[in-house]
Amino acid sequence: MTSQSTATLRSRYVAQAASDLEENRRRQQDLTGQLKSLQQEEALLIDIMTLAEHYQDGAEPSPLPEQAQDEPVPARPQRRAKSAPGAAASRTGAARADRKGQAQRPLLGDILLELLAGYGEPRLAKDLRDELMAKHPAREPTPQVVRNTLESLVAKGRVQRHKEERSVMYTLDGGARRPGASGGSAG
Repeated sequence: MTSQSTATLRSRYVAQAASDLEENRRRQQDLTGQLKSLQQEEALLIDIMTLAEHYQDGAEPSPLPEQAQDEPVPARPQRRAKSAPGAAASRTGAARADRKGQAQRPLLGDILLELLAGYGEPRLAKDLRDELMAKHPAREPTPQVVRNTLESLVAKGRVQRHKEERSVMYTLDGGARRPGASGGSAG
């Protein structure tokens, strides 16, 4: 092999390795974005389950799944008809005990209700999300998560939806109260 062909071959290998490295980094960024989106979806689903438990009026609460922060998210099979009666209760009790010791993070719906309470006119979901992220920098819900949460509040009658041409805006329902402003709550 001549030194010119060796140099050409070496430059091809370097170019291919650089291209592969760039593709690898691009795929890592895509996967990081997907992971972040899934984590936000998980937080929304936990918020929904927590809200559902809160408004069940005495019915037995459904257990919240426990998961360590660094633990991978397993695919969840369909719920089995038969389960050990004490297992779910002990998991739920442990999760509640853990939460009591920590400062509880406010629910996304409660934050959105507080933001809406500060305005008399309808607000775009995008504006509410921007304000939420400014006031709560640790929270970064996707625009879709904010819209889904607002629509959930509309379904519960706590927020009103207004359509103006192609825009959808939200206001606090006249009968809805700000979070934490409910006279006497049993704790």
